[in-house]
Amino acid sequence: MPATTKTETITLQEQAQNTRRAARALARLSGEQRNGILLKAANLIEARCAEILAANQADCEAFTAAVGNGTASEVLLKRLKTSAAGVSEMAARVRDVARLDDPLEKVIATTELDDGLVLKKVPCPLGVMAVIFESRPDVVPQVGSLAIKTGNGLVLKGGMEARNTNRVLVGIWREALAAHDARLAACICLLEDRAEVMQVLQMEREIDLVVPRGSTDFVNFVFQHSRIPVLGHGSGICHIYVDRAADRNMAKEVVIDAKVQYPAACNSVEKVLVHQDVAARFLPEMGRALQSAGVEVRGCERTLELCPGLNVIPAGEEDWSTEYSDLKITVKVVASLQAAIEHIDRYGSRHTESILTEDPAAAETFLDEVDAASVFHNASTRFADGFRYGLGAEIGISNSKLHARGPVGMEGLLTYKYKLHGSGQIVSSYAEGKKTFKHKRI
Repeated sequence: MPATTKTETITLQEQAQNTRRAARALARLSGEQRNGILLKAANLIEARCAEILAANQADCEAFTAAVGNGTASEVLLKRLKTSAAGVSEMAARVRDVARLDDPLEKVIATTELDDGLVLKKVPCPLGVMAVIFESRPDVVPQVGSLAIKTGNGLVLKGGMEARNTNRVLVGIWREALAAHDARLAACICLLEDRAEVMQVLQMEREIDLVVPRGSTDFVNFVFQHSRIPVLGHGSGICHIYVDRAADRNMAKEVVIDAKVQYPAACNSVEKVLVHQDVAARFLPEMGRALQSAGVEVRGCERTLELCPGLNVIPAGEEDWSTEYSDLKITVKVVASLQAAIEHIDRYGSRHTESILTEDPAAAETFLDEVDAASVFHNASTRFADGFRYGLGAEIGISNSKLHARGPVGMEGLLTYKYKLHGSGQIVSSYAEGKKTFKHKRI
């Protein structure tokens, strides 16, 4: 039986309503109690490592066959596979979230409107999140830990390629919740039928936030077909600009890391822009290093001219707007810092952009003018990550400018409400001038 609350007699809407009720109970727990659930889940992940790996191996074997016959992507296979070290990291990241300060046990602001009339602004959970994702098994512990920490319910829809792995992992979370109170198990449920996605996208009374984690086409589909708020990014077309004042050795290392360390990630670099003043010296060095690392290099006409001994493929217009998520990269020579910024403004996805330079003024101009969720100076784009930002984990990446932006941790899963404590006051007294407001912050 899959790790889900669904039975033959319960509808998807009823299932989501059960998750909503359970989430309300979860939000009433103390921070210590919610942390206890997280630590229980982390221990279970470690204890059931062999079961997780066996399920993942079965998923990988089935998906390898699909890759072999051309019906599936090699990139997704890389994201699907985990290891004993990967499972240990899942547990470690859950403990990281448990160590964070409790987001619900605080008051944002308190205002004394008048004697005996006090207004408090307090954080509260969004309610229920639907996370729709492909391949990556670490999504379940990441979003599970953040949901429990913030008192939110979670509806998960994983890809069919990870069915066995997801069943085991969601089962672990439900077991950890039930160990505290059997009714809390409904806080997390797993959907497996692709047809259910469209139903979820229309459930604006039951679902408060949709988080799509998948291909650009899929994320855009969700944006277009749901009236529920959506948190996500359509693509990760990340740039590194090598300035005229860049340290060439450092620049080469940063570019290699940003492309090779994990090319399937949305924060891996896809395009490198090089200032014309250093292109003749830097491009051949970088090109050789990239190709030695197995990276296919595509380039503009000037790049081809400066790298005659390298097998650089001529870049087409579509390359500048393509997210490869693979060992491929496109290189362009630009005339100036402003030319680089204009190129990023035209083709970037507002995810992560980096400048490599020893010129502080150039760095500040880039950081101020480039429109992206994360902008870096002398650092790999791969640092754009919730764990690396100290968020413990991330629910996803947002390229929008509202609610949450960049790697989204706990703060992106919270909203707030106003609590007003009075002693019988009525508005007429103030409208008629009998009383006046104090509006004193306390």
